[in-house]
Amino acid sequence: MIEQVIRFVLSNYPLVYFVISLVVAGLSLARLREPVTRAIALETILKYYCLFGVGFFFVHNFVMHTFFGEVSAEYIGWEDSPFQLEVGTASLGFGLVGLLAYRKDFGLRLAAIVGPACFMWGAAAGHVYQMVTAHNFAPGNAGVMFWMGALLPPFGLILLAAWRRAQLTISTSQNLATYG
Repeated sequence: MIEQVIRFVLSNYPLVYFVISLVVAGLSLARLREPVTRAIALETILKYYCLFGVGFFFVHNFVMHTFFGEVSAEYIGWEDSPFQLEVGTASLGFGLVGLLAYRKDFGLRLAAIVGPACFMWGAAAGHVYQMVTAHNFAPGNAGVMFWMGALLPPFGLILLAAWRRAQLTISTSQNLATYG
């Protein structure tokens, strides 16, 4: 049983980091002594999504594709290739931007959401192509990895847009109160 849980966690790390981001955000919000507004909730969820759901996830992806490329390729149902290093280093870049975006900076958060979204949707399209043309239904091609690649980007984009809208609403309200 423990071996199965460990195997699931290690082979489905995008889902694991996404869940961790939500749990940590929830715990952080529960510890607040002030009322939790929509803006505070969105800020908290977004910063932990950037930290865990993008940052740690993509650093983990870097490690897997760079140092364990043969294992990663087998899990996806592909042959090992020099492109593993390219996927790994791209993942490192996305991961570092995600870690930096933990701080409250719209530009970094935009980069942390949009760059990986392009990568993940492209990878998901590649996985669909492999499912259709090569009948590749390996867990790393058609399982949780595929679904997270398809569904995490819209979550991040919607969350970012909602957070930005909340920030602009607060800013407008403060300006009206100051200059009203």
